[in-house]
Amino acid sequence: MIGKLLRNVFLRNWGLKVFSLFLAVLLWLLLVPEEKIFSERTLSLPLDLYSIPAHLELIGKDVSTVEVTIRAPKRLMDQIGPANVFAKLNLEKALVIQEEYPLNPSIISAPNGARVIRLSPNKVRLRLEQSKELVLDVEPTLVGQLRRGYRLEKVEAIPPRVPVRGPESKVRESDKVFTIPIDISNLTQTTEVRADLILPRAETRVPTQQTFVRVRLVIVEDAKPSSDRGGNPR
Repeated sequence: MIGKLLRNVFLRNWGLKVFSLFLAVLLWLLLVPEEKIFSERTLSLPLDLYSIPAHLELIGKDVSTVEVTIRAPKRLMDQIGPANVFAKLNLEKALVIQEEYPLNPSIISAPNGARVIRLSPNKVRLRLEQSKELVLDVEPTLVGQLRRGYRLEKVEAIPPRVPVRGPESKVRESDKVFTIPIDISNLTQTTEVRADLILPRAETRVPTQQTFVRVRLVIVEDAKPSSDRGGNPR
């Protein structure tokens, strides 16, 4: 009896029921606002670090990119991409003793209406060191040889010393700052040239805008040897 009743419910006027279902789906698609229809997109984003305390230096991290899945209304999908979705980790409270930092949806900046539903990995390991600054000697790098009859009397860097900052393990008292090579082959008089600086290590930097020095090269003529110092016999 129950089986017959169920058959009647589902099979009687089945064509009309299929049409009604089709009509209901069509009306739903037409009447539901576009912003209610969502889509998802997964992006690979560079992990940017900012607000590192001035007394700390970043020397390493084990994560350079994160995978993030964004859910948003379809009308926003054209705006979901690396150009306007960013992964930024605030390190203003970072400590040397802390190695692991959590990664959660709050680090993702995305257009209004978009929501982060997945983020991987969920942490990053950072290596931080105390910052150190020293004032180091500048040593000009000279290449080539002066022409015959000239000699280099003095080489002077202006200023002779510059400040260098970096992780404490990378800045040493014994370090020197060199200049780019200066070719002296064609010089015949005292000359002053501008020369960019080459720092001791890639992790170091000049904390000011002083990225070059002036190098003064004092060049003089050799004294010509005297001839016939004893004179001609009488």
